[in-house]
Amino acid sequence: MNLNQALKRSAFCALGGALMAVGIAATVSYAGESKTSTPSVKFTGLSVDDRPVSRDVHAGTSFAPVVKKVAPSVVKIDVVTKAKQRNFGGTPFDDPIFRYFFGNNSRQMRIPPQHGIGSGVIVTRDGYILTNNHVVEEADELKVALTDGREFTAKVVGRDPKSDVAVIKIDAKDLPRLELADSDKIEIGDVVLAIGNPFGIGQSVTMGIISATGRATLGLDYEDFIQTDAAINPGNSGGALVDADGRLIGINTAIYSQSGGYQGIGFAIPSNLAKDVMEELVQHGKVTRGYLGVFMQDLTPKLAKEFNIKDEVGVLVSDVVPKGPADKAGITEGDVIIQVNNKAVKDGRHLKLEIARIKPGETISVKILRKGEPKTLNVTIKEQANDNSGGKEESTVDKSNDTGTLEGVGVSDLDRQTRQQLGAPLSLKGAVISSVDSDSAAAEAGLKVGDVITEINHQPVRSADDAVRLTEHPKSKKTLLRVWSNGGTRYVVVDESKSN
Repeated sequence: MNLNQALKRSAFCALGGALMAVGIAATVSYAGESKTSTPSVKFTGLSVDDRPVSRDVHAGTSFAPVVKKVAPSVVKIDVVTKAKQRNFGGTPFDDPIFRYFFGNNSRQMRIPPQHGIGSGVIVTRDGYILTNNHVVEEADELKVALTDGREFTAKVVGRDPKSDVAVIKIDAKDLPRLELADSDKIEIGDVVLAIGNPFGIGQSVTMGIISATGRATLGLDYEDFIQTDAAINPGNSGGALVDADGRLIGINTAIYSQSGGYQGIGFAIPSNLAKDVMEELVQHGKVTRGYLGVFMQDLTPKLAKEFNIKDEVGVLVSDVVPKGPADKAGITEGDVIIQVNNKAVKDGRHLKLEIARIKPGETISVKILRKGEPKTLNVTIKEQANDNSGGKEESTVDKSNDTGTLEGVGVSDLDRQTRQQLGAPLSLKGAVISSVDSDSAAAEAGLKVGDVITEINHQPVRSADDAVRLTEHPKSKKTLLRVWSNGGTRYVVVDESKSN
């Protein structure tokens, strides 16, 4: 059976994960003494050496000179969370009669003090230290121990949960700082050392190579992890990943493990990303990121063919925020972004990171492909405001079977009740998918109940009747759909050329 209208169903599943909104303005929360601190100072204490590491292949006998240079800059962070009274619910004590007899304290539980250990890297002589947000986010007290035996109480300067970077500070001078390398110049196969305090046993050094770059694994908003096989374990978080010259190329953050311990896959935040976040936190007390105002998805071979793109490079714009920077510059859905400021765009994650680094108010050049033809537009980047997506609506009909495409897909009109169920804005027009056969090409392409079809083969869909009509007597068994789901829009290619 081909695409048909069916009675609407009461339950709808939302599709997520394929869409990314470019440019999220992250404000920073504070912990401890820094909650009311919003510094506005010029930050110049970092030392950066942007030369690439020497890659002359030779057999080294020892990294002791590198470790001696680096080790004093890597610190142990003792994290203390004070005892707390925490409310708990969903018990008989929620009943007013229990509160009457036992008082309000009957609904609270005392959480004892918690202690944790992490690592950090001194990057300025006056005591600024890079570490992970997850190391310090719950801290009430922070103690920093140097390798020479000195201990200091630290305060949180700022945290950025979206990148898992945090900056803390100790009151000291002439500290051994670690020089930063340009992490954009690292290469897979470069030798690296990981230095930190695993399991709290004391400072340790492990060696490995860069296994991969550009990893996105933890579900953060801004990820560009360096992957390494240098051993990283609990307590290493916030420690240093350095190159063979002893320069900081990353902040050790996480491991991939099925056992809870080291299995050869660790991740570090690149020093360039950490540096950008740190400078924002120290100078402004928060991180402000650029905003382009598009929803996007990576190109697949099928999408590249449908949009007449010869090389599968760039990012497909699946939707544009009305009156946003991209919209005002003339970018439309279906455009493929291939360059930003003359830098090639690899994929959606890369574009998102590039836009985030651009200051609001700055005008950039964006090169696109529109129906296969190149075009360059100037876009003035803004800071992202709070996202608002609108209300809801729907309707149902029934349709006969025609020989067409989208076999096994049922659709209905988008009426008021369905809008409410889906959280769809009033401006959204289309046909809502009410059923999908699990063994159909449509299901294999990722279509789900609750998706709203807004275009079929570049033709607008305003009702279930439109959807059925546009799938009758097709020229090809490959159908390009534009689909709204869970607050965003994406393109999907359904290939039924091999279906029975």
